[in-house]
Amino acid sequence: MSRSSSDTGKAAAIDRRAAVALVATGLMALLAPAARAQEPVQILNVSYDPTREFYREYNAWFSDWWQAQGNAPLTLRQSHGGSGGQARAVIDGLDATVVTLALSADIDAIAERSGKIPADWQTRLPHNSAPYTSTIVFLVRDGNPKGIRDWGDLIGEGIEVITPNPKTSGGARWNFLAGWAWALDAHDGDEAQARDFMAKLFRNVPVLDTGARGATNTFAQRGIGDVLLAWENEAFLALAEQGGDAFDIVVPSISMLAEPPVTLVDGNIASDAQRETAWAYLQQLYSPEAQALAVKHHYRAWDSSAVPQEALDRFPALERVSIDAFGGWAEAQPRFFGDGGVFDQIYAER
Repeated sequence: MSRSSSDTGKAAAIDRRAAVALVATGLMALLAPAARAQEPVQILNVSYDPTREFYREYNAWFSDWWQAQGNAPLTLRQSHGGSGGQARAVIDGLDATVVTLALSADIDAIAERSGKIPADWQTRLPHNSAPYTSTIVFLVRDGNPKGIRDWGDLIGEGIEVITPNPKTSGGARWNFLAGWAWALDAHDGDEAQARDFMAKLFRNVPVLDTGARGATNTFAQRGIGDVLLAWENEAFLALAEQGGDAFDIVVPSISMLAEPPVTLVDGNIASDAQRETAWAYLQQLYSPEAQALAVKHHYRAWDSSAVPQEALDRFPALERVSIDAFGGWAEAQPRFFGDGGVFDQIYAER
């Protein structure tokens, strides 16, 4: 049966509406992540002690960037403390969305003991999921009255060394391994000599704070100690806050290539929108703008394209030993810092 022109027009209109509906359905599927991103989202970043100032500024930058992409405003919260203590808090139920800790062993502990992070978490972002690096330096009183130049000076009689507790602080574990690396080099790889050196060093430690910021406050504000073993950014921050007439930075001949990693806490993610936002939060740490912020706060960036040369010139050249020299954190953590490990043995002998 042939159709009238009116029937044909109606059919064409129906076909057009069907096509529009199909296209709309397809667009909705494609735009679903963007639609989810319009939902209000809250992120809790559980971090280690010395990142407070960096993440305060990064959070403001990311929030502006995120909304500029057409997304809804979000709530960013921070938690800071010793890296090991922060890891235990997440294992015990702290509802972290992301963790940005001092070393991979602490994130591995969360993965192993809570199941909230996959075992291969470190492969999910560039540079083993470490958006910047750092190292360990010495902070001394103005004029360096005790003449501290390198690790060997730290075991001298009457020298008070300030470092946090390696059982709770990631920075303290980097401190310990940096000293051990120097002692091995100084004694032709003799581990007995390295152990003896570290035992003497810890006899000169009057107090063990739980985190790096607490140790900085002990040294800089309470006036205890002759030398602080510090994250490089903490040392620069102390200079900025109290002026160059209060402290000097001494760069040892050997230190550690510290790589503080970040990751999503998958088991705490409550929605697709939260997952999308949290991943963007971590990925943008590698952007040129965020890398420039990292350098501003005295971390060593991978991408210096947006960093003025004078800012890069602040970082001294030094030999930085990789954790791989210790068999990676999978070997170093239990050997040196596990229950009954080298640190426990040394500290019990004080």
